[in-house]
Amino acid sequence: MFDKILIANRGEIALRVVRACREMGIRSVAVHSTADNDAMHVRMADESVCIGPPPSSASYLSIPAIVAACEITGAQAIHPGYGFLSENASFVQVLEDHGITFIGPTAEHIRIMGDKITAKETAKALGIPVVPGSEGGVPDFETARRVAEEIGYPVIIKATAGGGGRGMKVAADAGALEVAFRTARAEAKAAFGNDEVYIEKYLQRPRHIEIQVFGDGRGNAVHLGERDCSLQRRHQKVLEEAPGPAITDEQRDEIGRICADAVARINYIGAGTIEFLFEDGEFYFIEMNTRLQVEHPVTEAVYGVDLVREQIRVAAGGPMEFRQEALIPRGHAIEVRINAEKLPNFAPSPGRISQYHAPGGLGVRMDSALYDGYRIPPYYDSLIGKLIVHGRDRPEALARLKRALGELIVDGVDTTVPLFQALLAEPDIQRGDYSIHWLERWLAANLAEG
Repeated sequence: MFDKILIANRGEIALRVVRACREMGIRSVAVHSTADNDAMHVRMADESVCIGPPPSSASYLSIPAIVAACEITGAQAIHPGYGFLSENASFVQVLEDHGITFIGPTAEHIRIMGDKITAKETAKALGIPVVPGSEGGVPDFETARRVAEEIGYPVIIKATAGGGGRGMKVAADAGALEVAFRTARAEAKAAFGNDEVYIEKYLQRPRHIEIQVFGDGRGNAVHLGERDCSLQRRHQKVLEEAPGPAITDEQRDEIGRICADAVARINYIGAGTIEFLFEDGEFYFIEMNTRLQVEHPVTEAVYGVDLVREQIRVAAGGPMEFRQEALIPRGHAIEVRINAEKLPNFAPSPGRISQYHAPGGLGVRMDSALYDGYRIPPYYDSLIGKLIVHGRDRPEALARLKRALGELIVDGVDTTVPLFQALLAEPDIQRGDYSIHWLERWLAANLAEG
C-alpha cells in the first residue's frame, strides 16, 4: 500500500480523496494555486504545495509543477479526481516515466476512450450497443449528406475531441444539415484545435443512462448498476439518481453484464463509466469516462461501497474487493449539484461565504469544501457542493432531498438551490418521467433565460 498520495485536484473532490486516505492510514498531499491558499482541502491534507498562480493552465494543469510536487514530498501516487488532468494520457505517461503511480486506468485506455470515434469503434468491437452513425470522422459535407440520408433524420454532428456540448449541432432535416455541419466543425476547431466531426442518429426523447464499472487490471471486472443523469442543462448534468426510474432489473443486469465483460476483456483498471442514450428499451453507447464521476456518491449510497478507497487499493496492486454477486442495489439515491450561480441566467456568483450550514440527518450526505468565511474564487468551475440523499425508495429519497434543501444555508453568494426546490414540485420529476431535453424546455418556460 502507498505511504503518501498527492491529490492533483481541488474543491470537494480533493477533500473526498483526503478523507479516504485518512481512513486508510495514508498521508495526503494537497496541491493548490495561490487562489486556493485557504481552501479546505489544503487545510485538511497532511501536507500542501503551492504549484502556481490562479489560472488552471499555470497550476492544476501544469504537469511539471505537479510532478515536482510529488518529488518534493515523496508521494508515490497521484489521485487525479475528475476534470483537470484526470483523463490526460500524456500526464499518465509522464508519471509512469517518473515511477509515480497514477490512480486510474492506463494511458492506453485513456487514449482509446478519449477519442470518441475510436471509443465507439472499440465499444462496438467489445459487444456494446452503439448509436447508428458514421463509421469514423466525416471529412466533408458531401460525405455528411450521404451518411445522414443512410441513417435518417434528425441527426447530430459531434466533435471527435468534444465535451461539454461544444462542437455539437442537430440537423432536423436535409435543409439544416450544411449549416449544422459547418458550425460544428468551426466550434470544434475553436474549442479543441481539431475540427474533425462525426454523425449519429439523433434520438427524439432519450434518457442519459450510465453504467458504473470497475476493474482490477487483471481481467476481472464488475458493474455497479446505473445512474440516470437525464436532467441536463446545456449538456451539463444537474441531477443524478440511482437506480434509474425507467430501468428494469432485467435491463440493468443485461447491460451491466455487457459492460463488465467488455472492460474485463481489455484488462481495465479502476473506476470507469460507460454512458448511453436509452430510448424504447434500447441502449446506445455515447462514450466512456475513464475516471471517477462527479455523481459517484449515488452509487456508493445504493451499493454501500467506497469507490475512492477501492481505486487506491487496486492501484497499489491489491485484489478487488467487489464481487458481482454481492453487489445488490438497496434503496434509492439522488444527487443535486449545487453551483454558485445566479438564476435565471446561471451567471457565476463567486464571493465570500458569510454563513454555511450543511444539512444532516438520516440518509443525507453533503460533499462540499465550503466553510464560514471562505471566498469562492472566480477562476474555476462553479460547483460548490453536492447534496446526496438516500432512502428506502424513490419517494422517500425525494422527501429527504426536499427536507435537506430546506436545511442548507449558503449565504453571501447566489446558488442553484432554488432551482431544485422548484423542480421537486414538478409532477414529471416526482414520477421520474423526463428525458435529456426536459430541463431545457422547463427552463425556457419557467425561468425565461436571457
